Amino acid sequence: MSTPLRLGTRGSALAMAQSGQVAEALTAATGREVELVEVVTAGDRSSAPVHRLGVGVFVSALRDALIAGTIDLAVHSYKDLPTAAAAGLHIAAVPPRQDPRDALVATGGRTLAELPPGAVVGTGALRRIAQLHALGLQLEVTPIRGNIDTRLGRVLGPDADLDAVVLARAGLARIGRTDAITETLDPMLMLSAPAQGALAVECRADDHDLVELLAVLDHAPSRAAVTAERALLATLEAGCSAPVAAYAELAEGDAGEEIYLRGAVISPDGARDLRLSRTGTPADAAEIGKALAAELLELGADSILGHEGHTGPGTQQFGSTE
Repeated sequence: MSTPLRLGTRGSALAMAQSGQVAEALTAATGREVELVEVVTAGDRSSAPVHRLGVGVFVSALRDALIAGTIDLAVHSYKDLPTAAAAGLHIAAVPPRQDPRDALVATGGRTLAELPPGAVVGTGALRRIAQLHALGLQLEVTPIRGNIDTRLGRVLGPDADLDAVVLARAGLARIGRTDAITETLDPMLMLSAPAQGALAVECRADDHDLVELLAVLDHAPSRAAVTAERALLATLEAGCSAPVAAYAELAEGDAGEEIYLRGAVISPDGARDLRLSRTGTPADAAEIGKALAAELLELGADSILGHEGHTGPGTQQFGSTE
């Protein structure tokens, strides 16, 4: 009998749920047993706002464990990964992506449009804060930390102190809490973070047998969409305090399957909001992202990014799916 594969994961309810789902899918597809190994990351130990924690704060400990050989594979929320490749490691699979949209959880079952002026909305992402300001709804937006249950408790719990929170719909779905959603936000209002809702299954690049085994989990349309979004992010060279959004969808076009990519760069106060879109073939996913980023830069995105701290390529950190 083969020894179980050791899958490294953060210990949060969301991380354990999504890692467990990958483990079950891998066992079902290959018959190989998988055991979860909890790894504590710097992000888990800190109470600082996500955007102040630094690059790769939720993934570096997992990658260290991979390189050290104490785990065989790791599951990441793909949007937590810096865009620069990690030496010696390989993204062996991108499983089918969950709905990448953001979701509102509000008191009284209200939608975003039904929140009164002055309503207090909590979120951990500067991208969401910027887009909420850009809507001009006169909401009071406050940064929050904590796992999904903690954030939901600030709206729905006995000690609730917020009128609403905005979370990734995918995270709520993975822990079975979509019942709490009062509105799934249209991307025209709230464009997602690059790679939101997607998972990355990573292993050592020289573990060829495992690379081949994990390929059974790869979902080509999800990988193509994420590749386009992250290529835009990498080309913009956006620092962690620059709100950048991207959302790619695959659809059947006149000449076959096409990617439709939307991208945005928004100033934190919402006063400047640049949005563009571009289409192309899945095979050109990376080039589509690069080209759309170049167009955004021509329109002045660099001045927004520069004002917020242009910190160089591969330095993105947009916080966990939670």
